[in-house]
Amino acid sequence: MGNSNTYEVFAIRYASLSGRKASENFIGGDPHEAGSDLDYFVWLARSGSRTFVIDTGFDATVGARRGRTMITPPDEGLARLGVDANSVKDVVITHLHYDHVGNFGLFPAAIFHLQDDEMAYATGRHMAQKFFSQAYEADEVVAMVREVYKGRVAFHDGDAELAPGLSLHRVAGHTKGLQVVRVRTRVGWIVLASDASHLYANMNETRPFPIVYDVPRMVAGYRRLAELADAPELIVPGHDPLVMHRYPPASAELEGIAVRLDHRPEPSA
Repeated sequence: MGNSNTYEVFAIRYASLSGRKASENFIGGDPHEAGSDLDYFVWLARSGSRTFVIDTGFDATVGARRGRTMITPPDEGLARLGVDANSVKDVVITHLHYDHVGNFGLFPAAIFHLQDDEMAYATGRHMAQKFFSQAYEADEVVAMVREVYKGRVAFHDGDAELAPGLSLHRVAGHTKGLQVVRVRTRVGWIVLASDASHLYANMNETRPFPIVYDVPRMVAGYRRLAELADAPELIVPGHDPLVMHRYPPASAELEGIAVRLDHRPEPSA
């Protein structure tokens, strides 16, 4: 494990979705063209002194209702990396969509880091329209509001350093308050893009994902990701199955479940 300013970073694959069409992954995609499947991740960044969990995945019941296949519950994936969800102190919620916040109750000791704009968006006028609300679960949003009243939500208005070597950056676009996480690793600054770019192709080919609050801001977000990372290949998209092939497994026992992101990826994979 690195020093207090350098982090090990892992992507934990907890679920998947197959059979996507291009029109479901790209604005203007041909509905007759096959698209990429999606993987669902939570992320872990840990140094010699701090541990951060980034997103908490979807609740199994909600995921089943939405047709998603659970592979490894997020708390189990974390446990296999030596992290007890009960003891985690800091959880970054990149945004409040069901697949990023659904299991926050598994982290009873944590402070949840969230953007002001995301809570305002998820509880505001746009949620009266299904186009904007479809990826939110009302019960989960209400539950997070209750955590605000308990003093367990740390709000951020734009960029914020949570610790030396780890910072939050509001990108928005996909939602009004989406934030990404920049982490210093042994290979340089990497960026956990979450849904600022679901797939490599969204950002690399400027083909935006169709679940979106603001398309121009989403496209501007691709440029922001490139500014934050030390190299384009160090940007990690939020749902691309290629992540599991481009990075080495966390261990032989975790092959197919967790990969190390503090390595340079294999772009040919």
